[in-house]
Amino acid sequence: MEAVKTQDIGVNDLNWIIEYKPERCTMCGSCVASCSFGAIKAAVRRQDITVSEENTPAPVHKHSARPVIKQVASLTNFCRGCGICQKVCPNNAIMPRRNPDARRTLLSRDSGPIKRGGRTNLNAERTLDKIVVGRISQMTDPSLDAARHTFDIRAPFGRVLGTKELPFAVENGKLTVKGKKPPVRWIYPLIFSDMSIGALSTRAWEAVAMAVGCLNEKYDIPVRMSSGEGGMPAKLLTSEYLKYFIIQIASGHFGWNRIIQAMPYMKTDPAGILIKIGQGAKPGDGGLLQKEKVAEHIGAIRGVPRATLASPPNHQGLYSIEESVQKMHLSMNAAFGFRVPVAIKCAASSTSVSVYNNLLRDPYKICGGFFIDGIQGGTGAANEISLDHTGHPVVSKIRDCYLAAAKQGLTGQIPLYGGGGIGMTGNAAADAFKMICLGANGVFVGKILIQLLGCVGNEQGRCNACNTGKCPMGICTQNPRLVKRLDVDKGAQKIVDYVLAFDAELKKLMAPIGNSSLPVGRSDALVSTDANIANKLGIGYVC
Repeated sequence: MEAVKTQDIGVNDLNWIIEYKPERCTMCGSCVASCSFGAIKAAVRRQDITVSEENTPAPVHKHSARPVIKQVASLTNFCRGCGICQKVCPNNAIMPRRNPDARRTLLSRDSGPIKRGGRTNLNAERTLDKIVVGRISQMTDPSLDAARHTFDIRAPFGRVLGTKELPFAVENGKLTVKGKKPPVRWIYPLIFSDMSIGALSTRAWEAVAMAVGCLNEKYDIPVRMSSGEGGMPAKLLTSEYLKYFIIQIASGHFGWNRIIQAMPYMKTDPAGILIKIGQGAKPGDGGLLQKEKVAEHIGAIRGVPRATLASPPNHQGLYSIEESVQKMHLSMNAAFGFRVPVAIKCAASSTSVSVYNNLLRDPYKICGGFFIDGIQGGTGAANEISLDHTGHPVVSKIRDCYLAAAKQGLTGQIPLYGGGGIGMTGNAAADAFKMICLGANGVFVGKILIQLLGCVGNEQGRCNACNTGKCPMGICTQNPRLVKRLDVDKGAQKIVDYVLAFDAELKKLMAPIGNSSLPVGRSDALVSTDANIANKLGIGYVC
């Protein structure tokens, strides 16, 4: 039997469902003929029925095939809800009905995915949706041609030294290097956020990893992927593709025995190390991987028995930012010979700026990035009380950190990356552009990835059982029967298609303001339709 095609489009994924009453239909064909979108078609339905036509019970099993009207499940020939079928039907047998569980279209072509996975209830209203690009270069300040101009879409990952700190000297009229400088990687401003093997199924994690390899090798788009807490496959740790991955160390330290054992055999350095202090889905709370998701191979990678795995809410033994810089940043840098940038990830909160200021004053100059995760991040695996009531939106925290660095003359020295709800309403490129203009060097996304793989979770309570190990799409489960439902190649291709669309749309937004490189901090390009938001972020207000 063929595996269930969980990533294919179904009628319940569309915005409109055709409500059809076959007992009223006379098959006149008016509705099919009048539908200009081709959203319905004539089909045949087989019916099996047991009837008794005698005076005494004499059941007879009958088979019949009857013509019916069927809805087309497609992203090209989908119902728009115009209702013309209802108007032409003489028997009121057909009508469109809005579907509350529809998954929002992200790509206009048939290979595209649909609505975001995960959920947000109380914090569904977003600041980014009230910000628009308001400064358009037109006459005296020409804009660019997005289709033909060359763009430099690269962001730093690693500590960037100030001009007075650069290890350069002029000797005999030549510029020479004196001393060492921190490692810096120039990457694409879109990072695939940390979702571990264990949280995701092995096939889902493999699909994301394959997409990263394809984007780098085939399209020269240097996207990087964070491994998440829980280690990585041994074959990947000793392969050339490790250079595309950011290895995460979190409070549980799961999987790090295997990583340390693989160090002598690594053919290349990883893209970076990410020390996770907190995350947007449950800030100040440790992670939890249910026993049902700790399959044999997950236990082997993490070096644990089959049991529920709880990560502490913070890194044990670290009691201040200064101490974490000395112990963790220094040890992680030393482990890789000071060749790999080391960044820190925190949840957006009132303390975000304080943490960033301490990192900026780091005397070792080894903190390679600051990742801030907002309250709108998280999938169906997070507790609702945490999703709804803890943390801050990420937009103002990114802006506050950027302005804090600007006041000290340290802008850009520790790159800022923001996440948590990026692309939540369907367009990650627009969200990323606005974040960059407000001071971020790039963004990281997670929910979009599981959405692209076929997640059906939504804000109306549909599914959202990522923590149970019973994901029907094969994305967040280790059940072999369910995991087989996920098509790895198709999932990877959808992610690649989305990033290509993201790249094109980002250029479409950079071109009108006249920027051929990332407009980091160009808040003059943005305006808000909300006076309070405009005042808080220091941008123009329009109405």
